Amino acid sequence: MKILNVYRSEPDDTTKKLVEIVTRDREGDSFKLNVDAPDYGALVDKIFAADQTICWW
Repeated sequence: MKILNVYRSEPDDTTKKLVEIVTRDREGDSFKLNVDAPDYGALVDKIFAADQTICWW
């Protein structure tokens, strides 16, 4: 199972620990929205390639 983690802001220690837990024994990918110009086309491609998407605020 492939999990995509989408970050709206820079993850804190708690978020990093939760991501570690939910991606354990699974393939993980990430996308950061907190950059100057996020590539939304790449985000859509990653969402469709993943089995599950989690958004972290």
